[in-house]
Amino acid sequence: MIARLDLLDLFLAGVDSRVAIPMEVAMESCGVKKTLDALMIQKALDESRIRIVAVKNDKLVARLQVDSNMGKGESEAIALAVKEKAQLLGIDDKNGINACKLLGIPFTTAMGILVRSREKGLIDRGDALAKLEALAGYGRYKPAIVEDARRRMEQRK
Repeated sequence: MIARLDLLDLFLAGVDSRVAIPMEVAMESCGVKKTLDALMIQKALDESRIRIVAVKNDKLVARLQVDSNMGKGESEAIALAVKEKAQLLGIDDKNGINACKLLGIPFTTAMGILVRSREKGLIDRGDALAKLEALAGYGRYKPAIVEDARRRMEQRK
């Protein structure tokens, strides 16, 4: 989602930690489709700004898929976060967010990344609000969450 909003480069530039995705997420993101966001993710992979890490705990992945009713990509991402003791997991899937809460995994969403980018002054007000409108259209955010994000981004000068 952050690639689609053209926030991926901002996010990667502002992160001090290593960024990793599991193989399934890489395949889902870049495997078949050649959309702009897929190409942006592939470029970040090619430039080693994102690395692919194999998830070997198939039992945990399968358990997450069943218990939390998630796809394999989200399940692998959470399993990878557990294995790597991730400082932060980017996830927009509601069931994935709930699993992160249950497992104590720190997480953020595309909305959170957008708001934080605005608060840090990495993106101007007009661009941030335009991206918020696009995100509200792509994502499944409750109207109250979108309005809270709008208010927070408008407050910053």
